[in-house]
Amino acid sequence: MQANPRIPYRLASQQRPLTGPEGKRLIVNLVVNIEHWPFDREMPRKLLTPPHGRDQVPDVPNFCWADYGMRAGMARLLSLFDARDLPVSASINATAIDTYADCAEAIRDAEWEFVGHGMHQTGLSAQSGEAGVIRETLEKLRAFTGKPVRGWLSPGLRETADTPDILAAEGVEYLCDWSVDDVPHRMRAAPRDLIAMPYTLELNDSVVYAVEKHSSDEMFQRLQTTLECFAGETEPAGAKVMGIGLHPHLIGVPHRFPYLVRMLDLLQARDDVIFMTGAQVADWFTKETAA
Repeated sequence: MQANPRIPYRLASQQRPLTGPEGKRLIVNLVVNIEHWPFDREMPRKLLTPPHGRDQVPDVPNFCWADYGMRAGMARLLSLFDARDLPVSASINATAIDTYADCAEAIRDAEWEFVGHGMHQTGLSAQSGEAGVIRETLEKLRAFTGKPVRGWLSPGLRETADTPDILAAEGVEYLCDWSVDDVPHRMRAAPRDLIAMPYTLELNDSVVYAVEKHSSDEMFQRLQTTLECFAGETEPAGAKVMGIGLHPHLIGVPHRFPYLVRMLDLLQARDDVIFMTGAQVADWFTKETAA
């Protein structure tokens, strides 16, 4: 009997340590979530609750919360990552290609990796034709980028029992929903296995700021403490993968953005850190475990 139906359990200290690329012990995957919140639907998340708790459509304040991120927040993120020549994984709703065309073209020009994230910011479900939604998403992203989509992050990280198998059948190679360790894992799926890619909820601005509602410096403080913890660990002594989840309407606002700059300063000052996209991490992990 397995507690996890997709990834067999094993204590981290009993796993074979992985040798990091270029001898680096910490691989950082910056994941920017680029989302389309349809104006004529209820918002997927709310900063400002409605009077008397009664939802209203259109939800102007919460729509504008997200829309600000796609305008001002994304401009800051694009400029920052371009200036530092850092690789980025763009977890993107496929309809954002049309609704936020300037942004989609800019991240394509910057050569960010396009990671599937549904058509728009709505959870997957069998009732809405999950297989068709996934296929349409992948086809739209392929047509726009001219490249196959190798990774997937479900909207809200919500899946059905069939999601990994549908993704595997469509040629997706790695999935960010199953973050069970500080290293990737082989994940059971049909017709072929997937790679479970680390994408933590602990260093994720959606959890830190929108759900837990911490102060502006919380992400920076968590990163510092995480690095301290990793430095003190001897088992396993191999490489770790740190996924950092970012949303332009959260980390891209003026009172938080300087702390992202400080996070990058901290990571780039270390000689044991390498930045990689999800696809690059998948290639490294596949080669490292090929024996």
